[in-house]
Amino acid sequence: MFPMLTGFISYGQQTIRAARYIGQGLIITLSHTNRLPITIHYPYEKSITSERFRGRIHFEFDKCIACEVCVRVCPIDLPLVDWKFEKDIKRKQLLNYSIDFGVCIFCGNCVEYCPTNCLSMTEEYELSTYDRHELNYNQIALSRLPISIMGDYTIQTIRNSPQSKIDEEKSWNSRTITDY
Repeated sequence: MFPMLTGFISYGQQTIRAARYIGQGLIITLSHTNRLPITIHYPYEKSITSERFRGRIHFEFDKCIACEVCVRVCPIDLPLVDWKFEKDIKRKQLLNYSIDFGVCIFCGNCVEYCPTNCLSMTEEYELSTYDRHELNYNQIALSRLPISIMGDYTIQTIRNSPQSKIDEEKSWNSRTITDY
């Protein structure tokens, strides 16, 4: 009779432990019901990219001196720089500059090491096409400034969401005024 009694006690303890674990899981699940959704509906809503986001490369033809530093620092030797040497002015004259974004890994080395700052990273990340040859951008396509997503009407729902307002209030409350 004593082993049967210990078996019932053990069974009761296991039942209570299982009910406690189920209750803990249910509490966690119910605590998530009051949260705002994290996912966004991409084609209709777009997230705001960070200031240091590495998107499509922007190229300024007038600033480029055809030094080919961008080609040397690129891990895959991607930028194609065509130039000719002008003997009368003793300088390189840039003829063509192109980057194939189907191959680019967006490391940002070309932008970082450019001595004239003619390259910069934009916030444009929608580069998908049906033909891979359309991803080869020449200097005309690279010099095109992207449309800012900040002015897009779809971004308003994300920027003005209640969670972002709460975060904004926290950031304003945590600041201290140091003007004397």
